[in-house]
Amino acid sequence: MTDVMWHSLSAEGLSEHAHAPERVAELLRGAISAGAIRPGTKLPEVQLTHQLEISRHTLRSGFQILAAEGLVEKHPNRGVFVHQPTAEDIEEIYRVRRVLEVGAVRTADFPPEELEQLHLIVSGAELARELGDVPAMAQANQVFHRTIAAQVRSPMIDALMEQVLARMRLAFHAKSEQPSFHHTYIRRNGELATLLSSGDRQAAEDYLVEYLGAAEAELLEHLDS
Repeated sequence: MTDVMWHSLSAEGLSEHAHAPERVAELLRGAISAGAIRPGTKLPEVQLTHQLEISRHTLRSGFQILAAEGLVEKHPNRGVFVHQPTAEDIEEIYRVRRVLEVGAVRTADFPPEELEQLHLIVSGAELARELGDVPAMAQANQVFHRTIAAQVRSPMIDALMEQVLARMRLAFHAKSEQPSFHHTYIRRNGELATLLSSGDRQAAEDYLVEYLGAAEAELLEHLDS
C-alpha cells in the first residue's frame, strides 16, 4: 500500500478517549477488508499516530485488538505487520463462514428489497468483470456476503462478519490479481441470489455449503502450490 493510502485514513471520531482503540481497530480492519492493506504490510506507527492524531499507546491498543482477531502480528524489533494467512487460517475462516452464512440462509428473513439488493450487487460485479476492474469485483464479493450475514439483524453477527471479511480478503489476496479468479464467484453469487429469490431455502442452503467448500479447497490448493 502506498503513502497515499495512509494519508487517506481519517482522524475523524478518533479523539483520545476510552473507545479510541476500538475505532482505530475498526478503521484499519475496514482498510484490510477493502483490500487497501495487503498481507505482509508493515503498519507504520509514527505515520499513523500523526495521521490519526492519536497517541502511540492508543494505536498500539488498536493493534492488540487486531492481533487478537488474527489480522496483524508483532515481530520483535521489527514492528507490526498485517498477517500472512496459513492453511489453518483458511480452514478456520471457512468453519466460521459455514456457521454465519449458512445459518443466515437457514434462519433469517430475506425481504424483497434485500433480495433485490443481492441481485444489484451481482449486476455491479458483472459490469466490473466486463470492464476488467479487479478491485471492484473483489469488493462486490465482500459486500454480497456481508449482506447475506446482515439478514440475521444482529450487531454481534455483523461485527464478527467484519472480522471474517477482513481475514477473507487476506486469504484471497494471493489470487486477487487474477481477473478470472473472481469470475466463478460472480456466477456463484448470482446463482445463490436466484435460489434465495425463488424461496427454495433448502436448495439455497445446500448450494452455499457446496460453494464454500469449493472456495476453501481452491484457496488451500493454491497455498500448497
